[in-house]
Amino acid sequence: MADDLTQEKSVATKATSALSVEEARAELARLADLLAGANTAYHADDAPVMSDADYDALKRRNAEIEARFPDLKRDDSPTEQVGAAPSEGFGKITHAVRMMSLANAFDDEDVAEFDRSVRKYLGAPGEIAYTAEPKIDGLSLSLRYEQGKLVSAATRGDGEVGENVTDNARTIADIPQELTGAPEILEVRGEVYMSHADFEALNARHAERGGKTFANPRNAAAGSLRQLDAEITRARPLKFFAYAWGEHSEPLADTQMGAIHRLTELGFQTNPLTKRFTDISELIAHYHEIETQRATLGYDIDGVVYKVDRLDLQHRLGFRSTTPRWAIAHKFPAELAWTRLEAIDIQVGRTGALSPVARLTPVTVGGVVVSNATLHNEDYIKGLDSKGEEIRGGKDIRVGDWVQVYRAGDVIPKVADVDLARRKSDALPYAFPTTCPECGSDAIREEGDAVRRCTGGLICPAQAVEKLKHLVSRGAFDIEGLGAKQVEQFYKDGWVKEPADIFELKAKFGPGNLSQLKNREGWGEKSALNLFDAIDTRRDIPLARLIFGLGIRHVGESSANLLATHYGTWENFESAMKTATVGTGPEWDDLLSIDGVGEVMATSVITTFHQEAERASIDRLVAHLRPIEAEKPQNDSPVSGKTVVFTGTLEKMTRAEAKARAEALGAKVSGSVSAKTDLVVAGPGAGSKEKKARELGIELLDEDGWLALIGDA
Repeated sequence: MADDLTQEKSVATKATSALSVEEARAELARLADLLAGANTAYHADDAPVMSDADYDALKRRNAEIEARFPDLKRDDSPTEQVGAAPSEGFGKITHAVRMMSLANAFDDEDVAEFDRSVRKYLGAPGEIAYTAEPKIDGLSLSLRYEQGKLVSAATRGDGEVGENVTDNARTIADIPQELTGAPEILEVRGEVYMSHADFEALNARHAERGGKTFANPRNAAAGSLRQLDAEITRARPLKFFAYAWGEHSEPLADTQMGAIHRLTELGFQTNPLTKRFTDISELIAHYHEIETQRATLGYDIDGVVYKVDRLDLQHRLGFRSTTPRWAIAHKFPAELAWTRLEAIDIQVGRTGALSPVARLTPVTVGGVVVSNATLHNEDYIKGLDSKGEEIRGGKDIRVGDWVQVYRAGDVIPKVADVDLARRKSDALPYAFPTTCPECGSDAIREEGDAVRRCTGGLICPAQAVEKLKHLVSRGAFDIEGLGAKQVEQFYKDGWVKEPADIFELKAKFGPGNLSQLKNREGWGEKSALNLFDAIDTRRDIPLARLIFGLGIRHVGESSANLLATHYGTWENFESAMKTATVGTGPEWDDLLSIDGVGEVMATSVITTFHQEAERASIDRLVAHLRPIEAEKPQNDSPVSGKTVVFTGTLEKMTRAEAKARAEALGAKVSGSVSAKTDLVVAGPGAGSKEKKARELGIELLDEDGWLALIGDA
């Protein structure tokens, strides 16, 4: 994770306006991978790998780059993702109505812009009322009632499919088992959380027994709800606030506020701080009022959610791909605390990046005990940004300093400032290592790169272990029973040094020779045999998973899918990469012809296959596998894959509604007409765009023709 947060800082810290097309493409790939991993860690594993502030900042940067380079938007764009895939440990429930995430506002201007966008979309200059409610920092849950009885409960999951936690939900006192006077079908949605007092008492009980303690109430609530044994959940003091709904056979009310009152009448706990306002300044004033009460509420919140009050307007505003247009979360600023920096440790990641980590005198920040913080890279320690300009007023960071810790989420805080008045006179500037602390190889920093990297490659144990962890990760081979801890154990024991060794474990410890493995802590004969079976099932591996599992720098899950779809088979891919030359030749041109593959990624892939040791390791792995040919994508919509331009006045829908509908059908909406445009929808008053479309021979439709084409007439 430390490696992920620091890799490619030369591009990652560059202003969006300064990015070239290739830099933007590479940065979008990096952000897609980082945010996908963060979603899985937060929503599926209950083990966040970055703070809310870091996550939000990455999503904002992704959105800014997509806005500047709309043609580079990826199929797996973080703006299209909600949550993470449900865990295999639970049954699955498909949500009748998708569970969406919320767009974020970080200052008053963002809130004002939200109001302007609502009014513009609706074409409504008059009064628009909003509700404001605290944003609970817990775990989203959807409760389905039929004929007034609770029949199922599911987590958010990836928004489409969640985990079946019905038995666990029944143990929560705030969740009614039966409703009187409810619609025949009603899905009630809200947040499972744990109060501060209950959290502290739970951690105290666990500590007394020598058990695991939780970092914060959100993790405790999520871990408690997602227990395979409902009796464990029953013993945990969980609470539930209701604030939304999914499928319903009849409306709860005409307004958001009315629906909240109806949920209260049905027996649900709703937040008493929820209020209705008709002025944006009143919304913001309520936000600040809640902020002042934050420390005394007794439960964690991380902002205030604003929603258009009238439900008919919510329906008209509709949704973007993953977020509603009628709601936004106004996030609180990060939390701060001062503590002493005791040491700076260096961690080595999968790609060899040396990442500095601050070891702190433990301090409580927002209810969480913080003892570590990221220091990003050597420039950050020196008080410089990627351009060599001063940050923190040019103050460097030294061991022994009193530092201000910045936190806006669960883990991985940052060092925001240094108190020079408390610095000891003998404190020395930190000397960043030029050799790898794990293997002693040179650690070099390439020109333009903010990260120093170990050159040891496969001989570096830290890189080797991280590569193995990546291979068995969820998006790659996803071998049941073989996770990060097992990989570390097997590497330490000398059983697995490279990916191919995983597929030789059965031969090494198979029937008749299980004693070494089954006698180890946590392993028995059954678990060992189950592991061998799980490994065997992954010998037949989809091509995209195989490519992603190789851990090639700049190649994330979506990039691996692009490569797999283009080349189809492992033989085609391998042959092309072995033959290709960076910067020239038909194989290079063919690789760059893939939409979503740029020179940075292409160079990385080709270089990997031209490194003798790396290539030999890949060959040994693939010798154990039967890669599955990639499927070609299918197009269902009449406009799927086409580029559409809307021009002139639309009379039956707003421009924003038309664009949203086209994108939902798989079309790409452009603001300009070019030879790549497939279709122009021209309304009254269309000018130069219609003229250019006629000159280029592009198909022209009026609004009625467009609606007939997409089946909305």
